[in-house]
Amino acid sequence: MSDDLEIDIADLSRRMDGAMTALRHEFASLRTGRASASLVEPIQVDAYGQMTPLNQLGTVNVPEPRMVTINIWDKAMVGKVEKAIRESGLGINPQTNGTIIMLPIPELNEERRRELTKVAAQYSEHARVAIRNIRRDGMDQIKKAKAAGMAEDDQKMWQDEVQELTDKAIAAVDKALEAKQAEIMQV
Repeated sequence: MSDDLEIDIADLSRRMDGAMTALRHEFASLRTGRASASLVEPIQVDAYGQMTPLNQLGTVNVPEPRMVTINIWDKAMVGKVEKAIRESGLGINPQTNGTIIMLPIPELNEERRRELTKVAAQYSEHARVAIRNIRRDGMDQIKKAKAAGMAEDDQKMWQDEVQELTDKAIAAVDKALEAKQAEIMQV
């Protein structure tokens, strides 16, 4: 009877991994003082009547540690891409040379580094909340299974398994945050 009352741990694990992947993507968009192609990933450009990711309008390269270059394929889009970069909140002033837009990455001062660590902490808290919500969904599945006739021993075993999965995911978020904060504060 308990076979049809099993909890889908694989689904919960996959969803928690998804929260972790989203966190890594958000961390990649944080500027750490070093150039990275992922820095411009979240930028959307109003191109051809719709919002388009910047990396679909040109080739993004990192030729040196403090420079990102974007080679725009359509010359008519250069101005729109430049405007989108200025309005993105990255704090970078693009320089245009024909169809190539250069983004010199300035040194981060101490105050800006502290602000970025706070932003990283906010991102990780969002990930923790997402993981806790997934845990709650798992616990709700267990309660429904108990109501359908799951034995108390099985219920306890599933609750322990869901909690263990949650603890591992939260620890991974904390470890990622610690690494990102160390990277941001590194001069």
